[in-house]
Parts: sequence; C-alpha cells; structure tokens
Amino acid sequence: MRKILVTSALPYANGPIHLGHLLEYIQTDIWVRFQKMRGEQCTYVCADDAHGTAIMLRAEKEGLTPEALIDRVNQEHQNDFSDFLIHFDNYYSTHSEENKTLSAHIYNACKDAGKIATRTITQAFDPEKQLFLADRFIKGTCPKCKTPDQYGDNCEACGATYTPGELIDPVSAISGATPIDKDSEHFFFKLPEFQDFLKEWTRSGTLQPQIANKLSEWLDAGLQEWDISRDAPYFGFEIPGQSGKYFYVWLDAPIGYMASFKNLCDKREDLDFDAYWKAGSDAELYHFIGKDIINFHALFWPAMLSCANFRTPSAVFAHGFVTVNGKKMSKSRGTFIKARTYLEHLDPEYLRYYFAAKLTSNVDDLDLNLEDFAQRVNSDLVGKVVNIASRCAGFISKRFDGKLSSDSSEPELLQKFIDAGDAIAQRYEEREFGKAIRLIMELADQANQYIDEQAPWVVAKQEGRDAELQQICSNGINMFRQLMIYLAPVLPAMTEKAEAFLNEELSWSSRHTLLLGHQINKFKAMMTRVEMPKIDAMLEASKEAVVEEMALNATKETRKAPGGENIADEIGFEDFAKVDLRIARIVTAEHVKGADKLLKLTLDLGTETRQVFSGIKSAYQPEDLEGKLTVLVANLKPRKMKFGLSEGMVLAAGPGGKDIWLLEPHPGAQPGMRIM
Repeated sequence: MRKILVTSALPYANGPIHLGHLLEYIQTDIWVRFQKMRGEQCTYVCADDAHGTAIMLRAEKEGLTPEALIDRVNQEHQNDFSDFLIHFDNYYSTHSEENKTLSAHIYNACKDAGKIATRTITQAFDPEKQLFLADRFIKGTCPKCKTPDQYGDNCEACGATYTPGELIDPVSAISGATPIDKDSEHFFFKLPEFQDFLKEWTRSGTLQPQIANKLSEWLDAGLQEWDISRDAPYFGFEIPGQSGKYFYVWLDAPIGYMASFKNLCDKREDLDFDAYWKAGSDAELYHFIGKDIINFHALFWPAMLSCANFRTPSAVFAHGFVTVNGKKMSKSRGTFIKARTYLEHLDPEYLRYYFAAKLTSNVDDLDLNLEDFAQRVNSDLVGKVVNIASRCAGFISKRFDGKLSSDSSEPELLQKFIDAGDAIAQRYEEREFGKAIRLIMELADQANQYIDEQAPWVVAKQEGRDAELQQICSNGINMFRQLMIYLAPVLPAMTEKAEAFLNEELSWSSRHTLLLGHQINKFKAMMTRVEMPKIDAMLEASKEAVVEEMALNATKETRKAPGGENIADEIGFEDFAKVDLRIARIVTAEHVKGADKLLKLTLDLGTETRQVFSGIKSAYQPEDLEGKLTVLVANLKPRKMKFGLSEGMVLAAGPGGKDIWLLEPHPGAQPGMRIM
C-alpha cells in the first residue's frame, strides 16, 4: 500500500470560490478518489490562505475582525467544495497554532543555518493609513503609454512593466493619498545559495517539462534573495523575536499544507506527521497548483524545506487557467461564474465530467465551451452510459424479478471491458483524465452497439426466448457496471445511485468479477439532461451579481483625488449630455425574495412609472423610502434580471454597507423634471 499525501493550492480567504478555482480541486479530487478506490492510503488536505494586507483591509471595510472574516469565508469555501463533491480528509486554515509553530520552526532553522539576511529597504508608504504599500496597492498613470489608473507593477493597456516609483502621479489605492518613501528593515531568505540544489531538483522529474524549462530560464538568469517580512500593521504571524515584523503571507501559506496535515494527525492514530514530512520519508507528497504560483512551490518552498531538514515534494503538478467560450472569464459577459451561482442552476457532476473529459497532464489552459459542455454531458452520460442501464433494467425487473442470469453469453466481450481497466488506470495515474474518458466512452459505444444489435425489446416479444433476453440484459448491466467503476472517481454521486441500483459497493478491484445470478434493484433515473435555458439563467445570474456588486462596491479603484474620492475616466461633454437624469418619486419599495442586496422600487416620473432594482438594501428599510424623491438615470437600457425587468438606475453615493445615501433633490422638485 502506497502512503500518499496530496494537497491543492490554498484558496485565499478574501472572496468566493469560482469556476477557475474549481478546475484544480476537481482535478485533485478525481486523482485522490482514484487512489483510494485502488486501496492506497491517500490523504487529501487543504486550508484557507488567511493572512495578508488584503484580508486586513477587507475586514476593516466590513467592520469585522480579520478572524471573524476568515472564519466566515472558510465556512463558505467548505460549503462550496462539499457541494461540488470535493472531499478533503482535512480542511483547515493557515491562521492556526500548528501553522504558527511550524512557520517559526522553519524560519529558525533557516536562520540557524545562516540563510536569513537583513537589510534596510525603501518602500512606498501611505501617510494616511500608516502602512507600507505593495505594488498592487499603488495606482497612477503608466509612464510608457500614459494610460491613467494603472497598478504599480504593470500596465493593463500596453503591457509595460515598471516600478511604482516610475508611475506618473502615483496614489495609494487604499486612501488616495500620495505615497512617500520610507525606510524599513526587512528579512530575506538567501535563495541564491540554493541555486545548485534547485537546478538539480527542478530537473529530477518532480515538475512537468514545460515548467522545468521555464524555471531553468529563471535559474540561469540568477535568483534573487526573497523578502519574507512585512511591517505592521499586518494580519499574520509575527516573526519570532521581532516586534512589529510579520512573515510575508507566502512564507506561511505553503507551510499551511504541513499544518493541516499535522492537525489531522493529531486526530487520527493511523497517521504520523514525521513519517510523511521528515527528510528521507518514503511517503509520496504531491501538490496540485495553478501555473501562476509555480515559483513559490518549485523554488522557495523546496529550498526552505531542505534547509529545515524536511522532505521535498515528490512532484508538483501545475495546470492552466479556465477560459469560458474561448475567452478570459468576464463579469460583464456573466462568465465569471461563482461556484454557488453554478450550483443554483446546474448539477455539479456536469462540470466534474466536462473538466475530466478535457484535462491533460500538461499546463494548457482549459476552455469551458458552454454549448460543447451541454452536448458532451448529454451525449456521453445521458445518451450513452445511463442509457445502457435504462434499456436493460426494466426487462430484468419485470420479467425476472430483478435477478441477473447465472452465466454470461458474451464472455469475450465482457473480458474486454475488464481488461480495459489497466489502461484506464494508467491514464488516471498519469493525470491524463481526458484520455481515460475517451477509453471509457469507447467502451460505452461498444455496449450500446451490442444492445442495438441484440434488440432486447424485440426478443421480449417472442415466445421461448426468455433465457436469451435475461442474458442480453444481464450482459448490458454488467457492461454498465464496468463503466461506472471506471467513472466513479469523476462521478461520485452518480456512482452512489448506480450502487443502489446494482445492490453492490463498487471498487476498482471489483471490476475483475461479473454479477452473475445477482439480485439488482429497480432502476431509477441517475442523471437528467443539461438544459441550455438553465445555462443561460446561470450566466444572467452572474451578470446580476455584478450589478449588485457595482451598486454596493464603492471601493473599486479608478483614479483617486487627494481626498480619496473616486474619479472616473474622463469623458467628453457630448457623452455626458446623453445621460438623462430625471427626478422620480419612490411610490413603493419592497424586499426582493432571493436577493441579499436588492430592493424593488416603483418610481413615479410624472407621466409614467418605472420598476428599478437597486442594491441599497443594507442601508434602507423599504418603508423609509416610500414618498421620497430621488434621481433616476432614465435612459439606461432596461436589464432583464431573474427578479424582473429593471428600467433604469437610481443614483447613490457612499462607501457601502449601511453607508449608502440616495441622491435626494430639493423638496420643490417635481417627478419627471430633468436635471440640467
């Protein structure tokens, strides 16, 4: 029995899980389920990445402590993963005592080995918020193309890279203040001293060839010391013996893998932490991650582990990004789809199957083409796999009291299905899930062809052919059973339904036997077809979520004036003159069932009434709004939402939450008046 420890990258505790995240967790879960089906001791741990400035700032914005925020998000993440049938042996948080202890241990080991340096550096500092600013918290005009509102490290307009100091008119994206330069002592991990070790390790088979080739470019160019400290205020672990100095989030984040496993070991007697993590361990350790964080996992992480006398990963498996309909996920198109939004409209196993059908062991991006998604699921799972059982089960139940034949009339055909398991297992092991699915669907085609040729519906009408009918349908059900064994890592819920129908618990080893003379249960529907209207509704709901977010989120940074107020990109007077602002009286205001942030307003414009959905629920009670005057963007194109048609937008200001204020005109204004 192999001892295998598997991790996925830690989702950041600063927002919801979306389909881009799910690719990785579904990929990992399939691989882990396959290993467990084969009887291996495979343990899957993960945790929320809970530290950093962004967590601290979001908690402050929501009026919460960072601890309260990360606890809430942790539960939300676990709910999403569970509903997508992703099973962790332990899901934890990097903000834990285990992680604090292990982070201090690894840091001290590196320090004792002489691998920690200190020096004074100059950084941008926000004089209003009294904190040092990372590049992403600085905005200004691109020094190359002069596009305003660009972040401090690269320009989204022209692609140029630069330092924050090169920005024109830089401002803090947090407060709007002009940053100043300030000195601070920082701590560095001496990564260049691990150059030779990393050159060997990255070429030892631990990485995919594409990743190893990319890292070799960085190694050949020469590594730089890695800044592992941040100054207070910061939400994280304080560096031992250093007041006001904290570990950079990327130091303790991967140590979170160890901490989650340590937490599990303390709860289970069959797991020993040192047996998996000490240098020389014979256990296998695999990290599944996105290609965007490979430098942390394949350079910093193995170097720190080796320095602290821990084992290094057996392999790091990187995957590409998710695109939707051939393009980057987009909030405006509704293709930036949150896990929860998907679950409100579609079966999670649709996505598990589609991702599996397209996944390879390479680092290529994966496109979720929604028409192909529906066609593939409907054709493969409903039209092929489930169809096999549904075409045969009725005859067995009605004509033979649910009992399969005691022998097989097609031993060679069924042996072919059994033998295919070796090649399918190899594809799963190699993470070539798409190739595994193709082999499985080839078998499904053969099973359906067999049933078409044998035509049990014809045989059933002919006298004296009962034994033949029972054998044909028993063969079909045995082929269906083999397919479900092979699909079980991908489709755990459907597998449970198949097990209930077959009256048997499936395992990888059970493929070597047939069900002969076996009692099965009545067949029940196992999967329904994907319906395009439900996909459309999901996309629309994703757009609606953006509307709510835009209505409430006053912190999305554009350009900042010195006082911190938002300033949008400049437009001409001709564009501004197109906006038709009208006085409107709120006739009724109502809660919207199923919407957390919206109120439905009925507005009187003097000559007509309008219905508008507005994201102001957190700031107003409906009864307090009725009779008030407000300002309406009257010529905004109506938007169809799942709650109804929204015929405009009322204007409001404020930072969000309870601090949202509708614009109220002078009491003497009349509904329908245009604001000039």
